[in-house]
Amino acid sequence: MKTSNLLWHTLLLLLFLCWQQPQAVHAQASHEAFLAGDLLPDAPELAVRGTYKVGVRTIDVVNKGQLNILKAANGTEPLYDRALKLEIWYPAQVTEKSKETVVYESTLGRANDPKRPLIPFTFTGRAIRDAAPQTSEGAFPLVIVSHGYPGSRLLLTYLTENLASKGYVVVAIDHTESTYKDVTGFQSTLLNRPKDILFVLEYMAQAGKEKSNSFLSGLADANNTALIGYSMGGYGVLNVAGAGFSPQLTTFFSSMTGGSKAIDVRTASHAAYKASIDPRVKAVVAFAPWGMERGVWDAEGLKELKIPTFFVAGSQDDISGYEKGVKAIYAGAVNADRYLLTYINARHNVAPNPPPSQTLKPELMEDYYHYAEPAWNERRINNINQHFVTAFLGIHLKKQDYLKYLQVEEDANKATWPGFKPRTATGLELLHTSPAK
Repeated sequence: MKTSNLLWHTLLLLLFLCWQQPQAVHAQASHEAFLAGDLLPDAPELAVRGTYKVGVRTIDVVNKGQLNILKAANGTEPLYDRALKLEIWYPAQVTEKSKETVVYESTLGRANDPKRPLIPFTFTGRAIRDAAPQTSEGAFPLVIVSHGYPGSRLLLTYLTENLASKGYVVVAIDHTESTYKDVTGFQSTLLNRPKDILFVLEYMAQAGKEKSNSFLSGLADANNTALIGYSMGGYGVLNVAGAGFSPQLTTFFSSMTGGSKAIDVRTASHAAYKASIDPRVKAVVAFAPWGMERGVWDAEGLKELKIPTFFVAGSQDDISGYEKGVKAIYAGAVNADRYLLTYINARHNVAPNPPPSQTLKPELMEDYYHYAEPAWNERRINNINQHFVTAFLGIHLKKQDYLKYLQVEEDANKATWPGFKPRTATGLELLHTSPAK
């Protein structure tokens, strides 16, 4: 009888465990995964998403009749139609039942490096593909985003989605000949970064006009534009905003291209450059902008940067440099109201999404470190960037009362910063300098 009872209890226990296991699996599966841009418990106040649902669309545009610098030789100037792929995030009009998720398609590796083969991968974001735009509230400020070298338009989705949820139209550019899939000669990136940004600004201005036959009609206000750039994107947005290149860059560019002077028109002293400064650009965010250590800018060029600028850098940046790199640009932009947010001990990767899960393999360490920071949690960097970019653009594009978030003790170890939980701003420094009088 005792044996029978034991068997019976054992059977009941096994049945219970078999029933319980699927429930546990189901509970785990239903728990939503952490996506780029989601909040950590210590995220600062303005990192939270806004009230708008986010739509996203991919479009292709062509800038016709551009100089093909990769084929220029012996004084020839061949032209080509320069195709660009854009990703556009925007406030969307959707039903409450619509699930705010999208699958992005990107690439690891580098097209010009046989040791790093191209590996397609996907990742999930918080947006709705091709959702109807929210047009009942008028046009939203425009933000243009330029990636690093190499990179992609999807490198900062944690930030692009976040800004769209707060009432911005955000367009990120795949810079041809500078993405993972098609990276090639550096001279193309040097020449085309500012040109691509200016072309996209004008494209968005035309598409945003009433009755333009674009989904952007009445949605994007190009007269109220901010530029965000990372690394070579930072190089590009600073030049568009007023920091003209130096004669030293023209010499370097000419040596790379067999004597081409095509980049001269982006130098500080050139009349065409001065005429190209676009008053529609109201603010700039430059993450780890490249070039100062290579003589891209000098005092004459930097003093022409006159619009509000927010710099972000790692104190150990070994690509763009810090003391003689990003911080030197910040110091030299004497006529701009400017900030410098520094991640102490970070290197160059102060802007991108967290490393994709596909890079978590020893053989893909180079791809992993194209995203990761050795001394910082990338998700935490993302939340901090969301906070400060929201404050900075809110002030200059939306006239929001966010100044208190930028008026902080320089060294975060000495005081609690507004919007941060106690002790959570450790390792940060924020400098501010008003324009010279």
